[in-house]
Parts: sequence; structure tokens; C-alpha cells
Amino acid sequence: MQNENNNSLPPQDKDCPAKRVEDSIKKKFHKSLFSRFTKAIVEYELIQSGDKIAVCVSGGKDSFAMAKLFQELKRHNKIPFELEFLVMDPGYNKENREIIEKNASLLDIPVSVFETDIFESVFNIEKSPCYLCARMRRGHLYHRAKDLGCNKIALGHHYDDVIETILMGMLYGGQMQTMMPKLKSANFEGMELIRPMYLIREETIKAWRDYNNLKFIQCACKFTENCATYGPSGSKRMKMKELIRALEREDGGIEQNIFRSVENVSLKTVIAYKDKEGVRHRFTDDY
Repeated sequence: MQNENNNSLPPQDKDCPAKRVEDSIKKKFHKSLFSRFTKAIVEYELIQSGDKIAVCVSGGKDSFAMAKLFQELKRHNKIPFELEFLVMDPGYNKENREIIEKNASLLDIPVSVFETDIFESVFNIEKSPCYLCARMRRGHLYHRAKDLGCNKIALGHHYDDVIETILMGMLYGGQMQTMMPKLKSANFEGMELIRPMYLIREETIKAWRDYNNLKFIQCACKFTENCATYGPSGSKRMKMKELIRALEREDGGIEQNIFRSVENVSLKTVIAYKDKEGVRHRFTDDY
């Protein structure tokens, strides 16, 4: 499924489902979706003039929302940039592949699909298959994007992913770190990863999805195919979601404080830290 001009904008037929979705972004969800999308782009300097961005569409609500937001941003054209909408098929079953392609068509997103055998490669890996799968996916996306002349790939991670990652690092990894809004690739020279959904709440994306009566896949890997169109499994990330929700119910503001915690780090009050080169420093070094 491929469109020769991936920068083309959807038709403006008022009866077109894509047009109704776009209207919801411009009106009902303008403040909670589009404004936060552009705020992240400006605040973290995610797009520069002349960029060619590979918008990575995995098939879920987040990446499809991101694709529509990019189309809306392109329509404003304040910064000259180009878009490619990439769908990587790592070995989806037939049903999930069809759902993704139908949604792309429904929403007038001109995706380019390419296939890999990642699911088969990691299926028999016992230790950290999800971590390996994610790394392999990213590598394939970088490679494909670079072949298409892109200098950036955009992923659909949102605000809730960020705060969950912070807690997961602390509770399961024994480290203080976060999911960065942008990263330079260590293995693909000149390539960069950006996360323009960084300030958007997951509940807003769900509300946008439900308002437009859209149905996306939620989980499509071979380990959890039974939840492909239903609910996610009981992963560590789900535990973090539940923990954060419980804390937020008891004390409002917890979510925001978790996010701010990685913006307000004082090196004078940590026992040890690693600098940009990975060199470890302890407070006793210059005590």
C-alpha cells in the first residue's frame, strides 16, 4: 500500500471520514491535542527547516493520532518540511495487517508498508524479547527512513509513556532516567529520533479515538496476539499505569510531579551520576 506523494493532504470533502477526524483536531481537541503537539515541537526544537521526517505508524491509536497531527501541521506550513508515513510489518497476522491498512485508507494517510521478520527472530528469545524487538524495530525504521532520504523518525510516545518510564527505571532498573523528547542516533549518522507527542496525555488520545468512533490495534506481537483488538496484558508498564492512577487519586498532581522530577535534578543532592560520556561521578569526588 503506497502513495507516490506522501506529502499530499487529505481531500476536503465534508462527508469524508478523514475530514471529520481533522475537524475534531482543529476544533474539539485543538487545545488538548494540536496545541500540545506544537508546544512540544517548539519547546524541544524537534523540527527544523528542510527536515524530512519519517512518521512511524505502528497501527495503534498513538501513532495514527500523530500522523493526523503531522498532516495538520503540514497544512499550516510555517516551517518547510517533508513527510513520509512508514508502516513496518514485523510479522503481523493477516487480521492486524488489514486493520492497519484499512485505518490508513479511512484516515487518508498515504502510508508506505515494508516487511521484516522481527517477530520470528525474537519469538524464541527467553530473556527480554520485548527489549530486543523494540531495538530491532527501531533499527529497521532508521534504515528504511534513511533510504528514503529522511533525517528524522517520529515515534508516538506520549506524556504517560514518559512518566511510566521514569518509575519503571527507578523501581525495576535502579536508575533515574527518562524517555527523551529527541535523540541522535548512535548507529545511523545524521539521523535523529523525535517524540512530538511528548506533552499529550493518553486519555486525550483515547477521547479523540472514541469521539471519532475509530478502532485501532492495541497489541499485535506474537506473544500477545489474543489481545490484538482487546486489552493489553499485565506487563510492568501496566503495573506502573495502575500505580500512578492510584497515587493520583489519593494526591492530585502526582503525575505532573513525576514528569517534573527529571527537569529539576540537583547534582548537589545525588550520591552519584553519569555524565554525557557515561563517566560515573560520586559526591565524594569533590566533597
